[in-house]
Amino acid sequence: MEPYAVDIDPKQIVRWIRDEDHATPDKFRIVAGRTSEHRAIPLDDARLGDEEREDLTEIATVATLEIAPVPASDGWVLTVTVEDEIGPRPAGGGMREIDITSFYDQFLRTGRGTASVGAEVDGAEGEARLNRLLDAAATNRHPAS
Repeated sequence: MEPYAVDIDPKQIVRWIRDEDHATPDKFRIVAGRTSEHRAIPLDDARLGDEEREDLTEIATVATLEIAPVPASDGWVLTVTVEDEIGPRPAGGGMREIDITSFYDQFLRTGRGTASVGAEVDGAEGEARLNRLLDAAATNRHPAS
């Protein structure tokens, strides 16, 4: 698989995939999850004393949505990633699987974090299939409905 540049708004792609998946549930393999990364509060943060710094960590939530065709031999994978730094919070979290609607509602619709889209294709046929899908998503055409 080779990296492939995608220049479409992540919100548009996920909204289109969600609608297409609703109309044709077995068309895509969709895996979504969110992970909380705990980071130490910077020592130079003058707002917090030593005790507060021990009780809190800075949390960044990273949500990832992977979309692939069924069958996988169609030769492409799309990945939407959102990173949201939400600041100091009590420790806790970890990897949690979510569905595509939760991914859209919690991260894209609300504008939380920084979203990006990446893709990988397997050869010219995979690239052509992905291009057709991206064109349909960009113009909001739903061939399945």
